[in-house]
Amino acid sequence: MYRRLLAIAEAGLYYGKDEFDKERYQELKELSLALLSRIGQESVAELSRLTEQNEGYPTPKVDVRAYIKQEDKVLLVEDKKTKEWALPGGYAEVGLSPKENIQKEVLEETGLIVQVDDLLGIFDTNLRKDIPQVYQYYKLIFSCSIIDGFFVENNETSNMAFFALNSLPELSIKRTTREQLEHLQQQENTYFE
Repeated sequence: MYRRLLAIAEAGLYYGKDEFDKERYQELKELSLALLSRIGQESVAELSRLTEQNEGYPTPKVDVRAYIKQEDKVLLVEDKKTKEWALPGGYAEVGLSPKENIQKEVLEETGLIVQVDDLLGIFDTNLRKDIPQVYQYYKLIFSCSIIDGFFVENNETSNMAFFALNSLPELSIKRTTREQLEHLQQQENTYFE
């Protein structure tokens, strides 16, 4: 609901022509950011900075993730700052296809070269009520196969490892949840039977 208010405010600021309406949309944006700050972990200043970088009509963002299995274990990467784990991936970049984005993200975060196989799942963060997020994301998760490479520490991740679903480390739940991993495992088993 708060993200929807923010999106309406940003659309009004972007398309509005009347100065009085723009003042109201700016106030609506500030109120939305204050509400999001109260229920989330980011300050109003941080949220404001994030929204300043977002130009144009507000639409959902795209997050791409790789689901790489080895002997019934899934590959996760450890975030260098938070020490939480997630599927390798990140924001999709303009000019690259989803598959190209996955290959780029996996290489950057793990040092692995992968073949992107199949789309296993699409998750809509707007349906999640457990963690407030400023923006709505569509999370595209593809099954991938390792072609070559080895882990290389980088700016984003400090480690990678394969985990069984019954022994997961602390997850970065904004990026990857246990429920998503369980759903992907079920999809994978259904898809490949």
